Amino acid sequence: MSEKIIAVLASFIIAVISAGGYIGVALLMGIESACIPLPSEIIMPFAGYLVHTGQLKLFWVATAGAIGCNLGSIPAYWLGAWGGRPAVERFGRYVLLSRHDLDRTEHFFQRFGGITVLIARLLPVVRTFIALPAGIAKMPQLRFHLYTFIGSWPWCYVLAYVGMKLGDKWETDPRFKEIFHRFHLAVEVALLVGIVWFFWTHWRNRIRTEAA
Repeated sequence: MSEKIIAVLASFIIAVISAGGYIGVALLMGIESACIPLPSEIIMPFAGYLVHTGQLKLFWVATAGAIGCNLGSIPAYWLGAWGGRPAVERFGRYVLLSRHDLDRTEHFFQRFGGITVLIARLLPVVRTFIALPAGIAKMPQLRFHLYTFIGSWPWCYVLAYVGMKLGDKWETDPRFKEIFHRFHLAVEVALLVGIVWFFWTHWRNRIRTEAA
């Protein structure tokens, strides 16, 4: 099933970039940064393939991708800034989130927001959703977009470079697909472990609080 989904996404991505060039790259990376899991691991390598064919330039492909990340982060950021805290305060208990968690998130972003966004933009999956907690914490927008661009540009560049180097083989080379799946699997396992740890510790604390 996942292979079929990836094939459909790849066809859509190829069509958009083929028609729109740099604008298509920015549009697709904007969708990815708006909390919609459209994989940049497909977007940027195909853009790199077009660099290989001479239709696009590597520097501008990476720049268009980074600009798209910033544009797509705007609605996600403001969704968190406007609705995030009230929603968590009202419904957070159903997913074991508390006002204390919000206060801690805001404090964390005040101290480490820049480096957090920078690192998150270099990680698959995580990079798609980082704008939401940044908005909830009301991280200063100028800093948020600056670190988003700085973190997104090398990510876009490396993926496009891979597509450029693989050239005609990028769609069929089994090594690329193998690396892609292993990388994603490792990140997904790490995220799963983190989610399980989060819910276990919060549920245990909730039981202790109710018992007291």
